[in-house]
Amino acid sequence: MQPKRTQPSKEPMSPVDHAWLRMESPTNLMMIAAILVFESPISKETLKQTIETRLLTYSRFKQRVIHENGKPYWEDDPHFDLDNHLHRIALPGKADKSELQALTSDLSSTPLDFSKPLWQFHLINNYHLDKHHTGTALIIRIHHCIADGLALVRVMLSMTDDTPTPKVLQHLTKQKQTEDNHSLPHFLEPARNLLHATFHIGQELLKEGQEIVKHPSHLLDIAKEGLSIGSEITRIGLIPDDSKALLKGELSGRKNVAWAEPLELEDVRKTAHALGGTINDVLLCVASSALREYLLDTNKKPDGSNIHVAVPCNLRALDQPIKTLGNQFGLVIVELPIGIKTPIARFKSIKQTMQALKNSYQAQIFYGLLGVLGKGPSVLEQTALELLSKKASAVMTNVPGPKHPLYLAGSRLLQPMVWVPQSGDVGIGLSILSYSRTIQFGVVADKQLMKSPEMIIKHVHQSYQELKQLTTST
Repeated sequence: MQPKRTQPSKEPMSPVDHAWLRMESPTNLMMIAAILVFESPISKETLKQTIETRLLTYSRFKQRVIHENGKPYWEDDPHFDLDNHLHRIALPGKADKSELQALTSDLSSTPLDFSKPLWQFHLINNYHLDKHHTGTALIIRIHHCIADGLALVRVMLSMTDDTPTPKVLQHLTKQKQTEDNHSLPHFLEPARNLLHATFHIGQELLKEGQEIVKHPSHLLDIAKEGLSIGSEITRIGLIPDDSKALLKGELSGRKNVAWAEPLELEDVRKTAHALGGTINDVLLCVASSALREYLLDTNKKPDGSNIHVAVPCNLRALDQPIKTLGNQFGLVIVELPIGIKTPIARFKSIKQTMQALKNSYQAQIFYGLLGVLGKGPSVLEQTALELLSKKASAVMTNVPGPKHPLYLAGSRLLQPMVWVPQSGDVGIGLSILSYSRTIQFGVVADKQLMKSPEMIIKHVHQSYQELKQLTTST
């Protein structure tokens, strides 16, 4: 008598996560991509052990997506093998930043394998930090339906330690940790404790209302408070469509990435204080200025024009551990005044825009809409995506990271970068991430739309210096 075959366990996918799954298209893959640069080599064996004992405690990373009767489920992969997800490769040529950017661009343009759990790591041990030092680069790709960017940054950082000596892992073979547990393994605590928000657009906008929405049904609570959801949706609908002549166009699906040398967080903070604004005001102004200079470089006329960026806003409590993955964020549409000629006038315009958004419930409205769209037919979701993508020319993320250096297998993390996907016909992503008292700034762009994102990156420091000079000239 043959033994009974055990059926893999499965659970329904949430409507919001399903919405992100269905956004996948040949021209916009729904992957969150990250690069972690370390100061010294890390062996594949050590990284593999770290993934097994830390990352895989979240069961979602061992589950694949299946459909039954038209409904999506998470199912334990009966053939899960870590070697399908962790690959060791080498950079060609000089193995420098340009080669790393090229490889990341290739991988960002390559779909994940939907027959397996939707994530991949690529370990690079020959990355040349400079002429005399070789370090490690880790390229990470994770599908957006698994979790939002903030949750994934915190999960990725949970693989690290706050000292060069890794903490001893105890009782890992005795107790399996899943995202449904009410406590986290002890090794997650340092990363959680380090993740204080140095700056974050979502936190700035939602300080008073962060806990209001944990489920789309809570939108009814907002309505009971006398706030008109209908009027907020109407206001979003009345946002003018962005001009197709500036940063819009046909997409090819080929993505290119680039990143700037970090800005010093304390320096940016001082500049913001001297100008009477916030760090977010400064960063949005820098982004506006860099985009304006790019348009001028390409003989386009931004004067008198504005564009909009879709900014994901966190709806999780930053002082709480990640107990569940999935997507818990909304979106706000932020106007960037690229048509204004002077830096100080652009800064004042952005400051005014951000003040107005603080009284908006756009983020919660969008989260609720995603939940509704994920339950409905795909044609409804596609129609809504097309409408929203007409409003914005780019997606801009702003994620808070730890204030102090982190280590993986004893190697210090020098620079992290994260890019979230774009949807619909949006082909540009701007990324801001704080880490160890620095601010990282990156760009991802469709090659058909923009020859190279370096064309924006080269203006980042120049745009910041223009703002900083305003504080010394008065």
